[in-house]
Amino acid sequence: MAGLHAIEIKAFVPARDYDLSRRFYADLGFEERSDFEGIAYFALGECSFLLQRFYQEAHAGNFMMHLLVDDADAWHRRLSTLDIVGRYRDHGVRMTAPADRPWRMRDFHLIDPSGVLWRIGHNIG
Repeated sequence: MAGLHAIEIKAFVPARDYDLSRRFYADLGFEERSDFEGIAYFALGECSFLLQRFYQEAHAGNFMMHLLVDDADAWHRRLSTLDIVGRYRDHGVRMTAPADRPWRMRDFHLIDPSGVLWRIGHNIG
């Protein structure tokens, strides 16, 4: 539309344990650029989101993020090498193996400490 320009869109990701989630996302490789009154701004390259000190189980359990990367297998290897699941297992963190999807994407699932599902993948085909 003429005269209308969007600059950015960010999701507010819920956190059951705000400080734990901040450490988790920093360990994933996101940079925490600010933290003010229960809202932390995280970025990795041109991708960003807001972590909020807010949690409702039904909301977090149905919340999903998608991170498009250049190589899902490399991401999976890196997170496995960091033992991200082992380090946060007591907080419900889980991760699946990468797989090709019928919608021409290769991805894997990562569940964060609050139950948020991340799909990390790259396009194929």
